[in-house]
Amino acid sequence: MGEPLEIKSGEYARARLKTDVEMAVDSSGLIHGGFTFSLADYAAMIAVNEPYVVLTSAKVQFTRPVRVGEEMTAEAHVVQTEGKKRTVEVKVFSNANAVFHGELACVVLERHALEGVAGNQEKEKLV
Repeated sequence: MGEPLEIKSGEYARARLKTDVEMAVDSSGLIHGGFTFSLADYAAMIAVNEPYVVLTSAKVQFTRPVRVGEEMTAEAHVVQTEGKKRTVEVKVFSNANAVFHGELACVVLERHALEGVAGNQEKEKLV
């Protein structure tokens, strides 16, 4: 799980993730890109810093591989706010090298994304 390092509500966040062997794709120690993307998504969500924010789309580029043991740091900047929509630019670094950059589109919802969704009735009964 990522760890928040800095949050400026509604505008900026920085988070980090230390990689380990369980994140490796193979015996060479290559970290699966999903962990890099997850850190970017996490940083974007905490930059927006709303209780019900969801990712709707992403345009990303992986620029360098990450190896087991490296610590990744993500920086997320909210660059556009239009009603409930947020556009967040995210860069991820490892050992001062850029490994990922992207533009993530988010939406701030009025309620939890699963509220009222079919299949969520059991949870609603427990509450």
